[in-house]
Formats: sequence, structure tokens, C-alpha cells
Amino acid sequence: MGAIWSRPQTRMPQTTRRRATALALTLPLALLGACATPSDPASPGPAATGDPAAAETNGAAATEVQSRTPRIAVTYDGGIKVLDAQSLEEVADLELAGFNRLNPAGDGRHALVSTTGGFRVLDLGTWGKPHGDHAHYFTSTPALTDLVYDAEEPGHVVVHDGVTALYDDGTGLIRLVHSGEVAEAGASVEEVALPEAHHGVAIPLSDDTLVVSDGDEETRSGIRVLDADGEEITASDECPGVHGEAMAADEAVVIGCEDGALVYSGGTITKVQAPDAYGRIGNQAGSEESPVVLGDYKVDPDAELERPTRVTLIDTRDASLRFVDLPASYTFRSLGRGPDGEALVLGTDGKLHVIDPEAGKITASIPVVEEWEEPMEWQEPRPAVLVLDGSVYVTDPAAQSVHAVDLVEERVWNTVELGVAPNEIVGVEGEPEAAHAH
Repeated sequence: MGAIWSRPQTRMPQTTRRRATALALTLPLALLGACATPSDPASPGPAATGDPAAAETNGAAATEVQSRTPRIAVTYDGGIKVLDAQSLEEVADLELAGFNRLNPAGDGRHALVSTTGGFRVLDLGTWGKPHGDHAHYFTSTPALTDLVYDAEEPGHVVVHDGVTALYDDGTGLIRLVHSGEVAEAGASVEEVALPEAHHGVAIPLSDDTLVVSDGDEETRSGIRVLDADGEEITASDECPGVHGEAMAADEAVVIGCEDGALVYSGGTITKVQAPDAYGRIGNQAGSEESPVVLGDYKVDPDAELERPTRVTLIDTRDASLRFVDLPASYTFRSLGRGPDGEALVLGTDGKLHVIDPEAGKITASIPVVEEWEEPMEWQEPRPAVLVLDGSVYVTDPAAQSVHAVDLVEERVWNTVELGVAPNEIVGVEGEPEAAHAH
């Protein structure tokens, strides 16, 4: 992504971008105009703490293995289980109280756990190191590290082009860190302070620009695009209820609204208008293999819980919108994208529906779980979809299981019983760090 570190901005004093280090990230927002160092006495405590050496193996012996060892992590009430993605055998069971959420870290080895106090780095214990024209691969025992990026309300994490963006809903503070350094206590971090705290998102792009949501504690209205100096390049306030983001081919960004979506591509923001006065697209799934973004769609602003049976396909090439009708409803954790850009939706009929995003038609419906119903509370477990290393993994809270699905053969090829109800899921491929370094 090039040099993402900021220079003094001159046009927008309400937005600040500055360089910091991971050891000094707890300055109050009022002090963000000043530059801190790890020894700065103004800093009341570390936002990312821990021993970098311990982050390498977490004290566990590293074992060299023949090839990459993808692993997945699933949360449950009281902890996180780490599984081998091929065998689905349990590698670790880590206790962690509270409702915890999982986010990709972007380095092929770690995940970020949104938990009490901030984003805690989870080491899944699988990685590779380049060695000339090949790589060596290692595994170790997974562990929750001592590294925590402080946040009052840890929110969305977005990984793109070798940069990981962590958003704090409680303060409006964004932290940008090179993905390959995200688990290092001394990593260089850029801080971006938005004018108002809100449930938002930040998307780093390859040209050093940053797409950010715009809003406050009560409303969210649009997006802004900032350059490396924090200056506004372009903006739109035509997106009530901003929620969710996805990246498509050619680095097109889609942001969901309560009346459609916004597409940012080629330096221009284009409104995608929903046909309904209230047509909420709040969750999206994108793929670098496709210019079309998959989204949900809801039409009842007063519903306690709407169970939609249509999904949206947003074509970023012409900012057009079309619908695909499904034989069942789905939830925000039902959406995914296959390795070739296929649009995936796990329905309450228990089937994984595969959609051709260009044709807008269902091409397969693969039975995976029993029929299910979305719970009333969004925090309650419901089936979730993860695409990793060519397979699709589906959690099954009712059966306390995880299933691995082969899209080519259209079948479940492996299942494991966990003994707990899985909730969120994330995975890593165990790639060499160089493959993820910017």
C-alpha cells in the first residue's frame, strides 16, 4: 500500500491522522495532535502490550511441518476452539469469558478477538517463512497472546492490501497497522480520529486513501474518502444508516445504506438506489474475483426481526442493483463468497445456496444442516459461513458441530462435533509472512 504514514494535514482539522507506535496508543482524543513515543509520560498505559519474542511462538515449541496447515477458530459461550481446517480435529480450547467476536488479522497466522478492553491478538499457531524460492512451514500450540489494541467498544476490522484497520465504536478512533506486523508489540501504527464516535468502519485502499463512515452516536449519514494527509477527496451524505462494507474486483468499495448502497470506484462515489423507500442493505460479501457484491435486503423498518428471502447483487461496474429470490430466509452470518467469486447464502432451510453473480441465478443448493430459525437476539448463535482454502465451513449450533463443504462436488466432506454451540468463525491459511507483507 505504500507509505501510509501521515503528514500534517491542512484542510480538515476535524480529522487527524498521525503516526504512533503500538506501545503508545491510549492518548486521549484531545491529545492526538501531539506525537507520542513508547516512553511518553502522557500515555496512561499501553494499547498493544506484550513481548514480541513471545508472540513468535507464545512460549510453545515450534514444529516444522511438510506444508501449510490452515486452521479455523470458533467462539462459544466461555471460550474459543481452534481446529485443524483439514481434519477438523481440535488443536486448542482457550477459555475466554464474555461475548467475544472474531476478526481476521491479515497476516495468515493471527486473528483479532473483539473482547473486553479491546482487540486481543489470537495466535492460531500456524505460519510459514520464505526461504529463497520456497518456504518452510511451522505449527505451535495456539494461544491468546497478551497483545491488546485498546478500544472502548471494539468494532469492525477490515483487512486490505496488507493493511489492517481497527475501528473503535466508542471513540471513533481508527488504527492502521501493516498486517504483517499486527502481532508485534512494537508495530508502527497510524491513528485516525474521526470527528464523532459512532458504529462505523474504515477501509484502507492501495493508493493511500481511506474510506470512512460519517456519523455520530445517534445517526450515520454517509462516507468520506481521505487522502494520506487527512484531507477529504470526496464525500457523500446519501447513505442513511451506514452499515457494512465489501470490496469487489478492481478495488471497488460497497457501503450499505437503509435505502440502497454507495459504490466508491475510480475516485467517484455513486449512489445505488433501492426500489423501496426503506430498502436496507446492511451486510455485504465481496470477492476480488468478481465485480459484483452480494448483500442482504430488508424492507420493514418497524420489524422486531425481519426474515428476508431476497438477496441483492450490486454490480460495481455500473452501480446497478438486482435481486435473487431464495427458497428460505437467512441472517447476516449467512453470506459468503466462494474461491471463484460464487455468491453463497446459507438458508434457514439448511442448504448452502450457490449463486452465479453474473447470471443472478442459483446454480446449486447443497444440504448442510437441519432446518433452523433465526434467534431474536443477534448475539445468539446461528449458522455462520467461512470460506477458507477452497472449502466452505458452516457452523451448526443446534448440533454443536462444524461442517466442511466442497463446492465442486456439492457435498459435506467432513464434520466435527464440538461439544459446545459454535457462534462466530474465522480462519487462517498459514501462509508465509512475505505473502502478506505490504
